[in-house]
Amino acid sequence: MAIDAVCLQAVVEELKPQLLGLRVDKVQQPARDQAVLLFRGKRLLLNAGAGAPRLQLTELPRDNPAEPPMFCMLLRKHLSGARVAGITQPPLERLVRLEFDASDELGRAGKRTLVLEAMGRRSNLILLDGEDRVIDSLRRVDADMSAQRQVLPGLFYQPPASAGRLPFLEETEAGFAARFASAPAEKSLDGFLLDQYFGLSPLMARELAFRAAGDVDARLFQLGGPGPLWRALEDFSSRVRENRFTPLCLLRDGKPLDFACVPVGQYGGAAECVAYPSFSALLDAFYAARERQERARQRGADLLRAASTARDRLRRKLALQEKEYAATQDRDQLRVRGDLITASLYRMERGQSRLECENYYEDNAPVSIPLDPLLTPQQNAAKYYKRYAKAKTAEKYLREQMDLAKRDLEYLESVLAEIAQAETEADYLDIRAELREAGFLKKQGKGKKEKSRPAAPWEFRTSSGLRVLVGRNNRQNDKLTLKDADRRDLWFHTQKIHGSHVILRCAGQSPTEEDVAQAALLAAWFSQARESGNVPVDFTEVRNVKKPSGGRPGMVVYNTCRTLRVTPEEAAVERLRVK
Repeated sequence: MAIDAVCLQAVVEELKPQLLGLRVDKVQQPARDQAVLLFRGKRLLLNAGAGAPRLQLTELPRDNPAEPPMFCMLLRKHLSGARVAGITQPPLERLVRLEFDASDELGRAGKRTLVLEAMGRRSNLILLDGEDRVIDSLRRVDADMSAQRQVLPGLFYQPPASAGRLPFLEETEAGFAARFASAPAEKSLDGFLLDQYFGLSPLMARELAFRAAGDVDARLFQLGGPGPLWRALEDFSSRVRENRFTPLCLLRDGKPLDFACVPVGQYGGAAECVAYPSFSALLDAFYAARERQERARQRGADLLRAASTARDRLRRKLALQEKEYAATQDRDQLRVRGDLITASLYRMERGQSRLECENYYEDNAPVSIPLDPLLTPQQNAAKYYKRYAKAKTAEKYLREQMDLAKRDLEYLESVLAEIAQAETEADYLDIRAELREAGFLKKQGKGKKEKSRPAAPWEFRTSSGLRVLVGRNNRQNDKLTLKDADRRDLWFHTQKIHGSHVILRCAGQSPTEEDVAQAALLAAWFSQARESGNVPVDFTEVRNVKKPSGGRPGMVVYNTCRTLRVTPEEAAVERLRVK
């Protein structure tokens, strides 16, 4: 869910005592829609993405691109060294203004304001000068995009227009009763609240309906009067006025479902309500997995498109080859027809379109052979022999081409698995370089060399202290297995499922069954079977793993192994991760 105005108010109240007076040390832009302001010991995240706009302190590490975007450079120019002078939110608006005391290039004191508009698809991050003129924004809005409100450099900043509904904090009991009486009796309680009042999220509207009637789908006529719903709304309004908030995460089957700033009971036993020490910690936990997926979608979009297109093209090519290969299996019939025409030359004449004769290969059964009337009998026989020879040659060629296509198809499936689990900028650069080397992406021209930073394998520790290394991509899998690992180390990989190579560094010791089980768990987690249960994982000594001749990156063979079945769990994986 996107953060609502009340939750945003709770976050702002939490941040004020922590940030006021602090100086901005650094500015980063790890993703297209994110900016991070680094203070002494604190990292403030401003996310203007459509799916998760928010403001929070964060502990999650985020990798920055090799070259900072232009908006990041602009923020560095105006905000580096500035002090936070104020954090304000217009009542019940999904908008936060961060005021800064800054100085220009000549050392003259001035004001800067960074505005976060956390409004779904219209979310934006806007930098203003001391007169509230727009210096620039993450997303420029011109007249073609919005006739009512433009966000362009040099224009005075205009906040988004109000929704026109009454803010729920301003409602009185008499006014509520009048609205209740004039509303259709069949109207749902949550629908009534959302239609009449500004500042309520769908989650809270359903929660107030549940508190008033015990059912989120209750209708107005079922209440018998406005009293129960008004009391629920008034209690919630009192909490908001007094800033009595509790950071809560709703979990279903152990996975984040939603979050709220007041207790939520509408899900009953279907969801667990877990309290967090702060809203920033809650938002980190709730958005961690989603943000990882979003970064993968943004950074790996072109890689995903290129790999998917190449895979689909190979699938179509392989289907045609298989069809042609099946046709070559009937080539003996062509040779037989040539033999029968040759044996019947004495009774054939030029211009015949069909030969009726006996097939002495099948007990003289009658057979009808199509002929080309423009060719002589001898030429018709030669034509069938030629088609037979061509089909015989094509069989061998097609088998080779099909083997290559299947190899490349398997390789591209493994690359798609890599893209799905890539996390850092270096991961995407490595995958991009790998696809270029394999010929699935165009090679760069001269002078366009990408900056890349070497990425180390993921590292984990078993409960007994043994190191476990996990390859991030196919090239790293090859290096890890074939060069870095000791011959006596254990190698793990999901059985017939694309995934990372996992090396259990035994260091001359005999690993315990628990060590082996934990390494197998990691192999299952870093594979396409991450969401599955009872995943088969093969393991063997590294000495038994070989690279086949002509094999693509990441492809190996092994002829002896043991198999362990495990069910991957994120919590168990995180306990093993080396921080």
